[in-house]
Amino acid sequence: MTWFIIIPIMFGLFALNMRLYLAMFAAVLLYFLFFASMPLQIAVQRIIAPTQNASLLAIPFFVLLGTLLGSTGIAERLLKVADLLVGRFTGGLGLTNVMLSTLMGGLSASNLADAGMMCRMIVPEMEKEGYNRGVAAALTAASSLITPIIPPGIALIIYGLIANVSIGSMFVAGILPGLLCAALLLFTTYFVAKREGYKPTRTARPTMAETGRTLLLAWPALFLVVVVIGGIRFSVFTPTEAGAVAVVVTLLIGFFLYRRMNLADVGSALSETARQTSAVLLVIMTSSALAWIFSMERAGIGMAEFVTGLTDNPVVFLLIVNVLLLVLGMFIEGTALMIILVPLLLPVVKQLGIDPVHFGIVMILNLSVGTLTPPVGTVMLLVCSLTKVSIPEFVKRGWPFFAALILALLLVTLVPALSLAFV
Repeated sequence: MTWFIIIPIMFGLFALNMRLYLAMFAAVLLYFLFFASMPLQIAVQRIIAPTQNASLLAIPFFVLLGTLLGSTGIAERLLKVADLLVGRFTGGLGLTNVMLSTLMGGLSASNLADAGMMCRMIVPEMEKEGYNRGVAAALTAASSLITPIIPPGIALIIYGLIANVSIGSMFVAGILPGLLCAALLLFTTYFVAKREGYKPTRTARPTMAETGRTLLLAWPALFLVVVVIGGIRFSVFTPTEAGAVAVVVTLLIGFFLYRRMNLADVGSALSETARQTSAVLLVIMTSSALAWIFSMERAGIGMAEFVTGLTDNPVVFLLIVNVLLLVLGMFIEGTALMIILVPLLLPVVKQLGIDPVHFGIVMILNLSVGTLTPPVGTVMLLVCSLTKVSIPEFVKRGWPFFAALILALLLVTLVPALSLAFV
């Protein structure tokens, strides 16, 4: 039961703001130095072993895809498509914000990347249209949470690797929950706009000529979404291959169709990809060693026995996990929680007959909501920093959007078919 000792120490290091991989490495080192009758070479082997998984290549490909998008002109053209779809309704620019995040969700793979881009692209325009800055910031942060749910979210890849679940299945499972989040945010934005008096961005339906012209300019971007999601759904290629194909298509679009990209953009994107991928892989490597320790110490079995002693109802278990994650997500970064808790909770999930894919979507959506909550919500801090909105103002203006996401979480939890319909 030494995991009862190393887990509090690790969480203490998180609280001291130590980097995730260093805190987990310290826990692994502590175990091998003081509790295990095994040489340190085993620790090194367990840390290096995950790097031999070819599925990890999906991470740098999709990170590179997300970093390249800002230089291609794809986002601007998708913005026009989003405005075409919802601009004529009350709160048109707010609705466009949500629609753009939904369209970009199939490409950028990162909620932080999406939130950063939207803060620069659409929040200033919302302010010009009379939107309260706190409302614009909160809506932008909330809509960015669609990104990690709709494939190819990086969180979907990480969960698949940790839980030994098909990444392709995770990608497909994220489609309906992501669209549900988008739909609920669109309804909420409309009613907030009605209350606040925000106007449409256009007064009439788009003409056939305008629609055709907009779609003609945007078709390469829309084609890219189809390539990524459709190719995986119909088993044309694996998620890793989808990432590679999408990068090639993006380069062709940026250099030859939109002609917005240059070699300096590619060099910058490669540098950023190396930095982000290194950070993710270090976390995966140390967490793999930690998961191996949990397995050796029978921590998962102990957790299963404890939880099933409280309840054997899968719905009650999922609701308890949701409350636990929402509370922990206020203080601890979501990736760290997922990496630590999945190996512990997965035996319980299987014993209660819960589909691991469904559980993964519930967990990822829950931890995504945690990125909006103080004091350490990463998306909240990024958006507040970029828009110069205080955290109290962000929370005050954002609660209707947060409530919509909690409702989405509840529906996804209680209706497994939302996650498993296409798996």
